[in-house]
Amino acid sequence: MAGHEARLLVVDDEPLNLEIILEYLEDGPYETITAEDGLEAWNKLEAQPDGYDVVLLDRMMPNMDGLEVLRRIKAHPVLQSVPVILQTALAGADEINEGLAAGAHYYLTKPFEEQMLRSVVATAAEDRFRYLKMQEQSEAAGRTLGMLQEGRFRLRTLEAARDLATVLANAFPDSRRVVIGLSEMLLNAVEHGNLEISYEAKSELKEAESWEEEIDRRLADPRYAGREVEVQFGREPGRIWVRIRDQGNGFDWQQYMDIAPDRVFDTHGRGIAVSRLLSFDSVEYQGVGNEVIVSVSTKPTKA
Repeated sequence: MAGHEARLLVVDDEPLNLEIILEYLEDGPYETITAEDGLEAWNKLEAQPDGYDVVLLDRMMPNMDGLEVLRRIKAHPVLQSVPVILQTALAGADEINEGLAAGAHYYLTKPFEEQMLRSVVATAAEDRFRYLKMQEQSEAAGRTLGMLQEGRFRLRTLEAARDLATVLANAFPDSRRVVIGLSEMLLNAVEHGNLEISYEAKSELKEAESWEEEIDRRLADPRYAGREVEVQFGREPGRIWVRIRDQGNGFDWQQYMDIAPDRVFDTHGRGIAVSRLLSFDSVEYQGVGNEVIVSVSTKPTKA
């Protein structure tokens, strides 16, 4: 996130909470705008839908509650990809599930710790900038790939995964929508598939700020160095699809199709769920989970 200043909309009806949040974030690379209820927040978002990088949203507010604001954000064609951090004092399973269903991919419970707030906001902003960069590169690549009928690719590294996602997204009608999901699925195939970094191990590596070093170490390790991710693209009547296969041992993919309440406070692990919700009409894992087919329907929608 170096060189970027994220623009945050901080929404809370309690002045003291706003003061605390702004104080915790004042040394970070952020421009903060505040709103004191949901209606004010929605009016600001609707007036400038491309003007915010992260929304830090209180759940319980007068005039319009946080869940309603969240639902409107996720239904908006421009705002739906903006990360929303839902802050709440209600940490029960039912409340968390309700927030997840509405589209909250990041969560904070009150009272929150300064370090946790900083970490979650930084993660959301990093995700936002990564997606924006890929979307811009995807659009700049032109529409030549709209003529692609089929193709096969191989890759090893995270950089190659991002590059292929950026380019291949242009073969789809809505490249800005698809590039996010393609990136997440290809990164998963390298990181968790071929390099066999488990969810728990990534949590520890992220906390120790040694995740990138471990990626580089495993890419050079003879046990993993020869592994490749195979990618196949196909266009057929009614849909466009991509098959992604890694050389790992697979994983229990069912538990990652949605963001589970017991992982909601982690700073990673949203890729598959976000891909399914935002980017693709279908996400189908095969066998043990080292192969997945993602697709987008090209059938005309009924009026």
